[in-house]
Amino acid sequence: MEEYQNEHQLLHYLKQYQLESVFHEPLRTHMTLCHFEKCELICREGETSEYLYVLVEGKIKIFTTSPQDKTLVLCFKTPLEVVGDVEYVRESDIVNTVQAVSPVVMLRIHYQWLAEIASDYAPLLKFLLKIISHKFYIDSNFSNFNLMYPVEVRLASYLLSISTEEAGTVVHEELDAFNLTDIANLIGTSYRHLNRVIQKLCADGLIIRDQGFIMVKNRAGLAEVAGHNIYE
Repeated sequence: MEEYQNEHQLLHYLKQYQLESVFHEPLRTHMTLCHFEKCELICREGETSEYLYVLVEGKIKIFTTSPQDKTLVLCFKTPLEVVGDVEYVRESDIVNTVQAVSPVVMLRIHYQWLAEIASDYAPLLKFLLKIISHKFYIDSNFSNFNLMYPVEVRLASYLLSISTEEAGTVVHEELDAFNLTDIANLIGTSYRHLNRVIQKLCADGLIIRDQGFIMVKNRAGLAEVAGHNIYE
């Protein structure tokens, strides 16, 4: 992680996402910009939560780990998103692990300054309430999606969430057996059935599977199968 201060760039992001009134002048002096590389952890489940992060560039993955060390991916997020808001309100340790899926830029401020400067500041509290309410709405949609839609639709949606465009192709390179088990758990199916659905998508010409990675061959076709991307 690279942390730096750049007032001009900070103001650019605040203006881009209409956050000037949320993070007013007294707070801005304590805000920094953080750059995370692809696959870098932003925060880890169970650790002490100290910072509020605002995602302004890139994509992040939010997941949890069971006592048996099984990983469950909960969702993917793109801007505008906040990390550490629930922990700040609940005064709790970090609830879920957050990892960068692509290069990520986040605004960061320590809870200390939120407590000292903005504890009774209405625009910030309204912003946090809106973000947290949206998270509960997404969680509800996620549960309904896994109950009501076929595995093919759920897998197509997941692949659209994790894929990134590189040199004209859309590819994700980490779908080994371990990760396929995690995906099966996430979308509510068995590892065996997931493999059958992957084979079908390959036969339909939508994806290509080869030696531990999957390439999205027809993104438009995959999006048509997904209908909408519930995981973002």
